[in-house]
Amino acid sequence: MSAVGLLLVDKPEGPTSHDVIGQVRRALDVRRVGHTGTLDPFASGLLVLCIGWATRLAEYLVGRPKAYRAVARLGERTDTDDRTGSVIDSSTGWRAVSEDDVRRALGTQVGEIEQTPPAYSAKKVDGRRAYAMARGGESPKLQPQSVTISRLELCEFAAPDATFDIECSSGTYVRAVARDLGTALGVGGHLAALRRTAVGEFSVDRALRVGADTSAPEIESRLLPASAAVQHLPRADLCRADCEAMCHGRAVEWTSEAAGPVAVFGGQELIAIAENRQGRLWPRKVFGAAA
Repeated sequence: MSAVGLLLVDKPEGPTSHDVIGQVRRALDVRRVGHTGTLDPFASGLLVLCIGWATRLAEYLVGRPKAYRAVARLGERTDTDDRTGSVIDSSTGWRAVSEDDVRRALGTQVGEIEQTPPAYSAKKVDGRRAYAMARGGESPKLQPQSVTISRLELCEFAAPDATFDIECSSGTYVRAVARDLGTALGVGGHLAALRRTAVGEFSVDRALRVGADTSAPEIESRLLPASAAVQHLPRADLCRADCEAMCHGRAVEWTSEAAGPVAVFGGQELIAIAENRQGRLWPRKVFGAAA
């Protein structure tokens, strides 16, 4: 039977997220391997991969909150807002910046804020990717987006570098946090290093480093059950008859006020994702046959 489940991978700096996915595909000799959010090549840390039919659950992980350890370098602005770009402005004003100054400036970005995405981002402007416009010499006019930063704490300030931990909603650009920190301090700044430490309930501490010599048995031994992808959703435990009805695409009665997607189980087996409407569970995705 082909491998099925979630794999937590600790991506090193350098390779792309798709490089890592390719290594897992080759090791397991499977085609269906999907990600739940990539990392830039210069970044490291947690990738949550879905394998086999678990790829059908990826959408329920993409929007989960993220946590990072990041380093902002003050005194230099780059066109990409990170270290991979070209320096477009520099300042020695960081020499006068104190640790308290950095803490106060970070504090202004905590909560629900309006954040302008970097020019080199995948956001669309008039139907075109912003990064494509920027590479062509244009200046894309990006609109601020509402994001939530629940925690933003300074870990160390060794000028000009400020190391911080951040917990944020999906869609938050940590590059923009570093950029805006430099702007708030009046000295400019960019993201010098980034490591993703968590995605939702998953921590990089439990992740596997994957390389060209990583074997299939090693990967398979680290797989989490596919149901781990939906552990944050409301859960419905059904009897045998209702499980059979659900697996045949029929709605079943369910007395709950839970809204949104519901993870449906028969015993310990995830059999479906359903939607609760007016006291009935309507199947959206059925896995009983696949599992």
